Amino acid sequence: MSVFVQALEARRMCSTTAVQLTIGGYAPDQIREAYGFNQVQFSKNGKTIAGNGAGQTIAIVNPFHAPNIKKDLKVFNKQFGISNRDSHGDFALSVATPQGKPPIDVGWAQETSMDVEWAHAIAPAAHILLVEAKSDTTVDLFSAIDFARKKRGVVAVSLSWGWNVTPPEAPSYNFVFTTPANHRGGYKKGDGVSFVVAAGDNGVPNAWPDSSVNVISVGGTSLTLNSDGSYASETLLAQSAQSATVDYDADINPGFAMYDSTPVNGVRGWQLGSGTSAGAPQWAALLVIADQGRAILKKHSLDGTTQTLAALQSISSTDFHAVTNGGTAAGRGSPFADQVITDLVNV
Repeated sequence: MSVFVQALEARRMCSTTAVQLTIGGYAPDQIREAYGFNQVQFSKNGKTIAGNGAGQTIAIVNPFHAPNIKKDLKVFNKQFGISNRDSHGDFALSVATPQGKPPIDVGWAQETSMDVEWAHAIAPAAHILLVEAKSDTTVDLFSAIDFARKKRGVVAVSLSWGWNVTPPEAPSYNFVFTTPANHRGGYKKGDGVSFVVAAGDNGVPNAWPDSSVNVISVGGTSLTLNSDGSYASETLLAQSAQSATVDYDADINPGFAMYDSTPVNGVRGWQLGSGTSAGAPQWAALLVIADQGRAILKKHSLDGTTQTLAALQSISSTDFHAVTNGGTAAGRGSPFADQVITDLVNV
């Protein structure tokens, strides 16, 4: 039986011209305000510290090579006034190719641009490790996850892909969704790792990986803002998978502003990203901000299996926005980021 990684979720480009100059979709400041990321602050020795992921690393695992990702991130950052540097003063993105340099795939390069840019937008002081698998086969992808989870500094792993049918070999790979022994994340030896996946956009009940394994599965909503930019409401997207742990905006209307200079069907430049694959890296960013707060208190980063999942299921329902027409398919809902992070810090 052959099982393939699901196709990229639908994207709507801003233009069909070769280079797009108009920027559409949500900007980082809009999303940070809507979900409350701009309210996150920590305190140390009487000083206020911004909740920005400082000292933590997000690993993003995608197949194939994105040739322009570092340059594209710089363009994105310049447009939105975001630093190119992490809290250590290094360039915010590093790329690992543990299986050798993969071939270029323009569709996956587009996906990588959205993942990297929006993880950085939400946690701008965190480091991002992009791990490129040499193909989209099960063995290559899970080998790349295994590499990512073992890298020093990594406290969250984001996967913007999955299968509509559980691969028959899936049980043999469940071990990769666990924290390696004696792992050192952003604090010290014994830190945990959490795994965040896109729940799927094809309307199947249980895209895999899902809530049946030790991952935070992110479903999709349509976010509406008030005229002043504040949060108004969210409605579950019908095509979102029905097995989400939590939710996040995934609607192409208006979508997320993203920059990708690798031509896809002749289109390059500013585009619109959407789908549950937009929510996975942003929830990973939320978790690294929580782990930043934990490190300030000299607490280990969260272990996904024993802490993160349990906490997300048990913290107050007031930490989450209720999703209209969501029911149990929406999981806990989308975050009041400042409240979720506060409760995760206190786990």
